[in-house]
Amino acid sequence: MRPVYAVSGGVSKFAKARPDKTFQGLVKEAYDYALADIGIDHPQFLELVDGTIASYFSDHFTRQLMAGIMAHDYLGMSPKPSHRVEGGGATGGICFQEGWKAVASGYMDTCLTFGFEHMSHVETWKGNEFIALASDVSFDYPVGGFYSGYYAMMVTRHMAEFGTTVEQLAHVSVKNHINAYHNPYAQKRQRLTVEDVRSAPMVAWPLTRLDICVMSDGAAAVILCSEEGLAKLEKAAGRRLPRVRVTGIGRGTDAMRMADRPHQSLEDFYKYNALPNEQNDEARAYYKDLWDKGFRYPGVHSFRAGRMASYEAYKNAGITDPLNEIDFVELHDAYTSSEIQTYEDMGLCRYGEGGPFAVSGKTFMPGLDYGLNLPEKPACPVNPSGGLIACGHPVGATGLMQAVFALWQLQGTIEKHFGDPALQVPDARRGAIHSHAGTGTYVTVSILEQEK
Repeated sequence: MRPVYAVSGGVSKFAKARPDKTFQGLVKEAYDYALADIGIDHPQFLELVDGTIASYFSDHFTRQLMAGIMAHDYLGMSPKPSHRVEGGGATGGICFQEGWKAVASGYMDTCLTFGFEHMSHVETWKGNEFIALASDVSFDYPVGGFYSGYYAMMVTRHMAEFGTTVEQLAHVSVKNHINAYHNPYAQKRQRLTVEDVRSAPMVAWPLTRLDICVMSDGAAAVILCSEEGLAKLEKAAGRRLPRVRVTGIGRGTDAMRMADRPHQSLEDFYKYNALPNEQNDEARAYYKDLWDKGFRYPGVHSFRAGRMASYEAYKNAGITDPLNEIDFVELHDAYTSSEIQTYEDMGLCRYGEGGPFAVSGKTFMPGLDYGLNLPEKPACPVNPSGGLIACGHPVGATGLMQAVFALWQLQGTIEKHFGDPALQVPDARRGAIHSHAGTGTYVTVSILEQEK
């Protein structure tokens, strides 16, 4: 496989509603941004791009089938090849990886990946119904299968197993909202306290409105290139472009119905799912104690798909100690609870330690005042952009939004794009993006690294 570089990216402004533009117009807003950041115009890029991958979640929101080709054509890309991907909340992450595959395989030298969602065409209750169709409509959906209920059930199990607290959940919301305060593209730029989060309207106990992401209108685009494609773009731009290479991708899956998910023995966990940093004697003793107390993996409190995606991505990128070898993570935090669960799945901490890890300070940005008593220094900031909870969740764009923010981190250009240096991770060399669907049915993890 050939090396693949993420060269440029752009995002639209994320908002509850963008009545000023169609979904095609939102895609063009992100696309124009990506081209302007390189310093080339559309006719130049059209000569170099080999095709596109389109990402959107639901035909229901746009009431339009084949919306991907409409956006592709709106950008003037016809008759170049394109296809649309869909995988629930992980759609954008899958799109990024499909673009990577198109370039790594040699099929394309330059690939434009773009994603969008125009969710404001329907009322919130109807949007939640559409999203709930990504559960099993013959089993879960008829008994009240809305996702806030699913995640509330999962986190209450996590609380029962490990003692996770509502205050620990609230720390995630405070962190991500205050990060987004410095991100001009974010939908919700607020400074919150733990008390604000807990006193917000309850949606599904223990999740309040401020523990949950919001529906959005928005788009994002990322340009991926081979070495040959990069050389051609540099010639068109008249300068050397920063090297950010995609060094590892991983995907995982799980049963749509949580009741179908297995309980593994400790032996099977170590055979199939344990990460390199969990192979030492201390970790083995810790997990033996968990299993002796009745813990079973994955159950409904862990995302087996997230563990598999992380395992594959780390193996491909040569990562053996994620907390100390990854400089930041843009993580799919549709719920504060899912961020805590995913800390464990990605090996940033051990299973059962996600709650204490969330309040330790290790996932926070250095230099920002969160108004919290954090006992430890930042080690691996999680969602320095503000994540889905604060940036918004225009589903088809979300995974690509994460890729754009990760790209800017690794290029060292956060101040340029945000007009504020507060969210620049110091000396960022390697980042991870994590995209998650359903109750953990599809998950992608991709590793991006700066090259000199």
